[in-house]
Amino acid sequence: MTATRTVPARRALRLAVPAALGALVLTAVPASATSTPAQIATSKSTGVSYLRSLQAADGSYAGSGLSNEWAFSAFAAAGTAAVDVTPGGDATKNARTVYRNLLTGSAWPGGSPVVTDYERGAINAYSAGVDPARVSASRNLIADIYGYYQSAEPGYWGASANFNGTVFGLIALAGAKTQGGAQRVPQALLATSVATVRANQHDDGGWNYSKAEGDPAKLAAASDIDMTGAAMASLCTAGVPNTDLAVTKAKAFLKSKLINTSGAFDAMFGVNTDSNGWAVSGLNACGINPQTGDFLTKAGKTPVDFLIAQQFKPGGGFKYLPSDTSPSAYASIDGLRAVAGGGFIAAPPAPTTAGAPQWAATTAFTPGTATRLALTVDNGTTLKVCAVTFTPTAATTTLGTVLDAATGCVTSVNPASGSGTITAVNGTANSGGSTWKSSVDGAGAIAASRGTVINAGDTIALKYGS
Repeated sequence: MTATRTVPARRALRLAVPAALGALVLTAVPASATSTPAQIATSKSTGVSYLRSLQAADGSYAGSGLSNEWAFSAFAAAGTAAVDVTPGGDATKNARTVYRNLLTGSAWPGGSPVVTDYERGAINAYSAGVDPARVSASRNLIADIYGYYQSAEPGYWGASANFNGTVFGLIALAGAKTQGGAQRVPQALLATSVATVRANQHDDGGWNYSKAEGDPAKLAAASDIDMTGAAMASLCTAGVPNTDLAVTKAKAFLKSKLINTSGAFDAMFGVNTDSNGWAVSGLNACGINPQTGDFLTKAGKTPVDFLIAQQFKPGGGFKYLPSDTSPSAYASIDGLRAVAGGGFIAAPPAPTTAGAPQWAATTAFTPGTATRLALTVDNGTTLKVCAVTFTPTAATTTLGTVLDAATGCVTSVNPASGSGTITAVNGTANSGGSTWKSSVDGAGAIAASRGTVINAGDTIALKYGS
C-alpha cells in the first residue's frame, strides 16, 4: 500500500484504519456459536471472491491509487494462487505477473523508502509466488531489507523508534523460505531480532508499534491488539515455540481483551475487524487455535465467530466496524487471512492455471546490470549484515567477487585474489579446527573459497568456527 509518512513505518505496513478511532461497541452479536468447518469454508470461498473483485482492469492490486497488495497473503492462506487471479480471465494480466513487474520497476517503491516498504514487498511477493530474492536481475528484496539492519542497535530493522519495522522484518526474513522450503537467512541473524522483540514486550504481555526497550514508562503502557498479534507471529515464524514465556504472556494478554458476548477483542481503536484479524493471525502463526480453550468465551463465542459475523453474505467482503453498511478492502483482507488460518505470510499454493509454475524468479545475473546480494559475516563474536551492491560481468559470480564488493562487512580477505580457500577475513585467520565456512540459501556449510559460484538472489552466510 502507499505509505503515509506521518508515522512512516507503521503506515507503510498497516492495512489501514478508518479515521473514526473512538471507543466503539459491538452493535450486533453473531447468530451462531463457534464457527463450524462448513461456515469457515464458506467464509473463505466468498472472501476470495470478494478479493478477486478488487483486482483492477490491468491486473494490479498495488500501484498509484491502489494499495491492496496484502491480498496476496490472504489469497495464499485461503489456497488461491495469485497467478490464477486474472481480470476477466485474461491470463496475461494475472496478479502475480503484474505485481512482479511493479516490484521490478525503477519507480517502486518511490521516493524516500523505509524498511517496511521492502518488508511488505517481500512478504507479499513470497505469498504471490515470486521469489523475493529473485524478483528480477536488479531486484533482491531480501538484500534490500538487509540494507536497513541497524549495526549500532543489533536486532532492529530500520529506525528503531518504529518497532514495527523490526517485527515485519523478522516475519519477512524468517517466513520467506527458499523455493525448496529452506530457511535462507541464518538463524544467528534471526536470533538477534528475536531478542529485540522480547526486549520490547510490555509489562502487560503485549506490544505496540513503537520502541519500548529500555524505557520503563513505555514498557508499562497499554499494548495494542494489532501489534501483539504481529509480534507473536514474528517470534513463532522465527522458530520460537508457542510454549515460550513471551508467547504465553502475549496469549494471556489477548485472552484478557476478549469480549464474552461476541468473541471480539477489545482493541485500542475499539472493536473492529482489522485488529481482530491481526490478533487471530498472530495466534494462527503460533499454532494456537483461536476457537478453543482460552479463546472460547463463556457465552460460546470466539474471535473467528466475530470475524465471520463481520462478513457480508453473499458478497464476501468484511466490514471494518460492526455498524458499517459496506465492506472495506483492508478489513476484507485481514478478515479472510485470519479466518483461513493464515499468519502474515504464506507459501504460495500450486496454481490451477495450466502450465503456470508455482514460482516466478530470475535465474541469472544480467551482465552490466547493477544488483544486490544479502551477506552476513559472523566471526563468532560479531555478526555483520550487508546488502552488497555490485555489477556482475557474467550470468554468475564468485564469492571472492562478492566479498571484494562488501564494503561495511569485509575490510580484508586472504587470499585477496584468485579462487583458493579463504584463510582469513577481517583479520580473523583459520586456526586449528576453527575455519571460515560459507553457506548459500541455508544449505550446509562448506569450506569458504573465493571461487565458490554465486547465483542471482543467493543469500550468503560466511561464518568462522569449528
